[in-house]
Amino acid sequence: MKLKIPPAIQFLFFAIAMFIITKLTGKNFSFALQNVVVILLFAFGAFIGLLAVLSFRKAHTTINPLDPSKASKLVTSDLYQYTRNPMYLGLLIIQTALFFGFGNYYNIIILFIYGWYLTNYQIKPEEEALTKLFGDGYTQYCEKVRRWI
Repeated sequence: MKLKIPPAIQFLFFAIAMFIITKLTGKNFSFALQNVVVILLFAFGAFIGLLAVLSFRKAHTTINPLDPSKASKLVTSDLYQYTRNPMYLGLLIIQTALFFGFGNYYNIIILFIYGWYLTNYQIKPEEEALTKLFGDGYTQYCEKVRRWI
């Protein structure tokens, strides 16, 4: 893969961008139960990510996103029967929690850029590597299961 920036660092970059935008422009929305929504989204995103990691551990394959060619098995069970990228989906949900937590409308732009960036610079290169590694098995899996949800 061409990209060598760990997804956790990518996540932090976009989270910091949201923080900076909020500091520069201020909090411009709030609503009743906002903190509850933030906590629930954060917990849901973390739970999805944890389940995805546990699926990889159960299959005894690598979770290293920087070198998908080291994957020893194609994981298609558990959450992976509903989404090909539950780890990234979990991160996107947590980033959504930050959007609501910061309470700044401008951050919706960062949220969409984050989703676009993940898709184009992390997920698609991984898909290319997995297609080379697992061939028709991965191609058939991609035909059955959507990239996000």
